[in-house]
Amino acid sequence: MSPVTLKDIFAEAAALIASASEKGVTLGTAESCTGGLIGAAITSIGGSSACFTGGIIAYDNYIKTKLLGIPPSTLGKYGSVSEKTAERMAAGARERLGVDIAVSVTGIAGPGGGSEEKPVGTVWIGIATKDGVSAKLHNFGDIGRNKVRDETCYAALKALKSALG
Repeated sequence: MSPVTLKDIFAEAAALIASASEKGVTLGTAESCTGGLIGAAITSIGGSSACFTGGIIAYDNYIKTKLLGIPPSTLGKYGSVSEKTAERMAAGARERLGVDIAVSVTGIAGPGGGSEEKPVGTVWIGIATKDGVSAKLHNFGDIGRNKVRDETCYAALKALKSALG
């Protein structure tokens, strides 16, 4: 698999905006390891205001708890990089932003912070819709901090587009 480029990211964002706008669906984000890259990619597309309401950058667990409503017990039991946290981030963003679909990302971009259980490049991407919440594990590998973030951004945009149906 070849590395994701900015051209790939912007093309995916444009396709997402076109589809969401056509369907009248609103979108939001909850970002940890990407620090706003997903929202930036979406808003780089003209017309994004028709469907994108905003995002919450929840890099710190305090923000995950206070702004996204994740119980401290979830973070304590599963950690900030986990399926449960990604699911709760997406659900919290959907509820608090008042959108139809929200995506969340939480992971370990590196260069440090990884462990045997959760190595650098481990990312969970969550999706919340009216039909429910789910999260998918991605293992991008230790490919460098910015490449992990780019791959995560691209995968999140694809997940949002897929959730549109």
